[in-house]
Amino acid sequence: MHANAGGRLPIERLHEEVVGIDMEIPILTGATRRYVNLDNAASTPTFRPVVEKVDEFLRFYSNVHRGSGFKSQIASWVYEEARETVERFVRADPDHETVIFTKNTTESINRLANIYPFRPDGIVLTSLMEHHSNELPWRRRARVVHVGLNADGSLDLDDYARKLDQYRGQIDLVAITGASNVSGWVNPIHRLAREAHAAGAKILIDGAQLAPHRRIDMRPADDPEHLDFLAFSAHKMYAPYGVGVLVGERETFLSADPSLVGGGTVDIVTIETAYWTDLPDREEAGTPDIVGVVALAAATGLIEAVGWEAIRQHEEKLTRHALERLCAVPGVRIYGDTDAESVASRLGVIAFNVEGLHHALVAAILSYEGAIGVRSGCFCAHPYMLCLLGVPDSEANEVRDEILDRDRSRIPGAVRASFGMYNSKEDVDALCECLRMIAAGEHTGQYALDKESGEYHPADGYAFPFHEHFSLSPRLP
Repeated sequence: MHANAGGRLPIERLHEEVVGIDMEIPILTGATRRYVNLDNAASTPTFRPVVEKVDEFLRFYSNVHRGSGFKSQIASWVYEEARETVERFVRADPDHETVIFTKNTTESINRLANIYPFRPDGIVLTSLMEHHSNELPWRRRARVVHVGLNADGSLDLDDYARKLDQYRGQIDLVAITGASNVSGWVNPIHRLAREAHAAGAKILIDGAQLAPHRRIDMRPADDPEHLDFLAFSAHKMYAPYGVGVLVGERETFLSADPSLVGGGTVDIVTIETAYWTDLPDREEAGTPDIVGVVALAAATGLIEAVGWEAIRQHEEKLTRHALERLCAVPGVRIYGDTDAESVASRLGVIAFNVEGLHHALVAAILSYEGAIGVRSGCFCAHPYMLCLLGVPDSEANEVRDEILDRDRSRIPGAVRASFGMYNSKEDVDALCECLRMIAAGEHTGQYALDKESGEYHPADGYAFPFHEHFSLSPRLP
């Protein structure tokens, strides 16, 4: 793929550059069909330029830091160049902030939770729309207070202001998602930061969903709308090689012992003591995912070559088209905003159900008969989904007991379709046509429920022939 004369990559050409985009997969009838990936909110595929950059680097691969050999030195140089690339990508200030590489967003948030200097009575203010990864780590360290939601699933900004005022002086940290992985709502992160700082709190943004779709600018430390901490994952932004990012103020990481310790985190170790080294090394114990960091840097370069405005416009067109078409399918109910004209305030993440059909069954039919990859369930956001679905506490308690008894047949949830910058209107149309068929009862397969997993599979025993498509055995010379 080559940039045009203006140094940009036309977004219309991205589709053909996705690794595996032309894959034909088997469906229930015995035929094959082009796979349509609409599960980007869970993880994204990668692009050929990213793979090519990784392959180019592998010729030089060696462990980083302290190696005297040429390959170790160049690998170390590349690794730190990638760190600076990520700093620029989120506009962090290297004099004030540090970029720490982790496994994923979940580990990044856990890392911060482990070392954050909470007071004994400190509060974390979060919301009811959070992914579990921005909920559960805080419960281990502090009292958690939740901001409520509006009827459409968006963050209640008035309640946010009330909670900041109610707990003024007690809130140590605000931890809020930049965008929902269920409804696609985009939160006004800089407004939230300004109000948090005015109340004496710092703010973490869970940027896992936001980072691939909107530019994130941490802003200078003296800006009232500055973001104190940011976490995101490479696997959601077209670099699925196992890297996460935690960006935050240096003084916080220097205020406590490292959250993970071992090789690379120390300057001196004796039998009695250990002296921690400087940032960011003290927070990156052991050998890092060097290849993954290279892939992330390559992916950020590709995203910026396409251009944030082009990405935004393209994904808004897809989301508008999807909402218009989905709302026309009888029996489809969308959770969150259904207004096709307000797509600027959301991402292309749409959760829905088909009337009278279990969400897992709909997802199975889309897969086995439509070759369409979506996700179903609660999307690691159980409290949020229960709010959106309007599940009463009594029913939620009954289902909880059933799940603990290994029966997931009644687990509440929805189907989620989510778009990446490479998806096309044809992908959306394929989804909507298949949903129209499902809603009309025209699907051909019969499906059986596995109560323990809560999943549906063809009742005749059909299973995808995975071994015909991939083997772990290496190709020997």
